[in-house]
Amino acid sequence: MYQLKLAALILSCCMSMTMLFAQAPSAPAQTDSSAAKFPEASAYANTKLTYKIINAPKQTYGYDVFADGRLMIHQTSAPALPGNEGFKTKEDASKVAALVIGKIRKGEMPPTINTDDLKKLKLTK
Repeated sequence: MYQLKLAALILSCCMSMTMLFAQAPSAPAQTDSSAAKFPEASAYANTKLTYKIINAPKQTYGYDVFADGRLMIHQTSAPALPGNEGFKTKEDASKVAALVIGKIRKGEMPPTINTDDLKKLKLTK
């Protein structure tokens, strides 16, 4: 009798633990209507795009890109490079900010910077 009660208690505990650690069903995948959408290539054809060099952590530099005076991109770290530091010089940050604006003008949204871009600008080897 004692063994039967012990077995029932163990089974009960196991069932409780299973219920406790059971995961809720995952959320359904987002539908296309709620996914992030980027503007059409021509969206910035008549937009005034400008940039401003900003201070970044550890005496480095980043940039802000503005569309018709409204902040569009705030970049405090050097894109495509490991870490969170910005560019070593204002000139380097300016080169990349100008490239970003060029990519936006061509309709590249988001205007992704990669290591090849940095090599072409002679910012990395």
